[in-house]
Amino acid sequence: MDKKINTQQKNKKNFIVQAGVLAAAGIVVRLIGILYRTPLVMIIGDEGNGYYNTAYNIYTIILLVSSYSIPSAISKVIAAKLGMKEYRNAYRLFMGSIIYVLIVGGLASGVCFFCAPMLVGASSARVLRVFAPTVFFSGFLGCLRGFFQAHHTMVFTSISQILEQIANAAVSIGMAYALTSSLIGKGADESSVAIGGAIGSAVGTGAGVLVALGFMYLVYRVNRDYIHKRMERDFTPVMSGIEIAKSIVGMVTPVVLSTFIYNLNTAANLKIYQHMMIEGKGMAEAIATTNYGLFSGKSMQIVNIPIALAAAMSSAIIPAIARTHERGEYEEGRRKMAMAIKVTMLIAIPAAFGLCVFAKPITMLLYPQRASVDMVASMIRVLSITVVFYCLSTLSNAILQGTGYVRKPVVNAAVAFAIQVSVLILLLKFTNLGLYSLCIATITYSLLMCILNGISMYRNNGFRHDFKKEFLLPGAAALGMTLVSVITYALTVYIIRLIVRDPSAEISGMKNVVLLIIGVGMSAVTYAVLILKLGVATRQELRAMPKGSVIVRIGEKLHLFPNK
Repeated sequence: MDKKINTQQKNKKNFIVQAGVLAAAGIVVRLIGILYRTPLVMIIGDEGNGYYNTAYNIYTIILLVSSYSIPSAISKVIAAKLGMKEYRNAYRLFMGSIIYVLIVGGLASGVCFFCAPMLVGASSARVLRVFAPTVFFSGFLGCLRGFFQAHHTMVFTSISQILEQIANAAVSIGMAYALTSSLIGKGADESSVAIGGAIGSAVGTGAGVLVALGFMYLVYRVNRDYIHKRMERDFTPVMSGIEIAKSIVGMVTPVVLSTFIYNLNTAANLKIYQHMMIEGKGMAEAIATTNYGLFSGKSMQIVNIPIALAAAMSSAIIPAIARTHERGEYEEGRRKMAMAIKVTMLIAIPAAFGLCVFAKPITMLLYPQRASVDMVASMIRVLSITVVFYCLSTLSNAILQGTGYVRKPVVNAAVAFAIQVSVLILLLKFTNLGLYSLCIATITYSLLMCILNGISMYRNNGFRHDFKKEFLLPGAAALGMTLVSVITYALTVYIIRLIVRDPSAEISGMKNVVLLIIGVGMSAVTYAVLILKLGVATRQELRAMPKGSVIVRIGEKLHLFPNK
């Protein structure tokens, strides 16, 4: 924390390394989120989990409008000014963003509290109201994160994210346990206990935001003297208040709209699914909510873990692309685009294959409730392909925004959203696919975003995908990895059953953990060897990645590179 911004700048770290830092933090955050959800769901039950996720999805939409997109938008406009050494204007934009979130965050917080009964069912409305203060404080946290991301340092954001999730986990479990125990002691019915548990979990979300905000403010205080000294040496003309307002609103609004539509499908899916299952097919509200919790609160939670890489890469590439675009270095910008996509696909593609193969063991480890294990694992297998689609579409969204084409993702998201809603309605109305209709609709949306954003990147940035190195070769390596995974899985199960002397022994508990460690370990090694043998990544590209030099040395010692 005592590391100054200027030290970060002098190091001139590659944006891929910065993305790696943020991605590592993002994966840690998601793993903490998954791990704490296991004891939390045991406390509040699938019904409570359903109430929480129903409220959380609406809270997320409100947060998207008020503050979620602030870091990306603010980092873009501030990075452009920093690239031109306009330090005073960069700081004025930062202060302008604070005023923006004060106004917008206050309004959004009011909507979250007062309009809760109109946005969700009566039971979930009580949970949604607890999120209202979190909406307000999240905007200030987003401004601070965006300010430091614009300086090409993701370390502070990464640490704050981890602290936020740790506080979230601890307070969520503690409050959920306290509230459910109190309600049970008072003889409350099962649904009331579930609602109380969901409220406790919502309190934890707010506690996490406050902890992260406190940390980021402390970082700002430590760096404040250097920020002001640099401003004193800047004599460029300052922007007027109107220019600052136009710059912030002009950048934030399209990004917010794009992200809003990009994520509106979650809330729309919830409302459509509940309405058509309850009104159209006579399903009870508690059952419909519980079932949706299996899709959103369990299956999608697991699928979203590797997507953290794309989110991190997006945060890192926006300021990097903004600076090159501002300077007119378009070829360098396309090089960074290609590098970002290639690195993302190198991880997203095998992650999709891995989720498909190890869906049930992963579900048994993280969500061991027997009644829902098979359903959740089955949905993960279907949804695994969306890891690739969402990673690519999230990254292409960021590239278009970073190069100034902020309206393109809005249009693309609106088109994909309209088609996805139509597909979901038709599937729910004319088939009995149930939750699998949500899976198919999710795949449809993410695939359409990939295609439409890809077309926009080609037309506006002149960017062409290298399909062989970005998709085909990683896909071939992942396929080889999958074959090894299947063989390893079957062999490990056979050995475990041989050891326990029971040919039909259930693979659960520690046996399941052992199977996962061996299977995932063998898969990772196999994939790494195949990637190097196929020449997917050059030595230079690998060295640009976190710990890439170590990978290069190992590859050279084992003669894994195809040529010198």
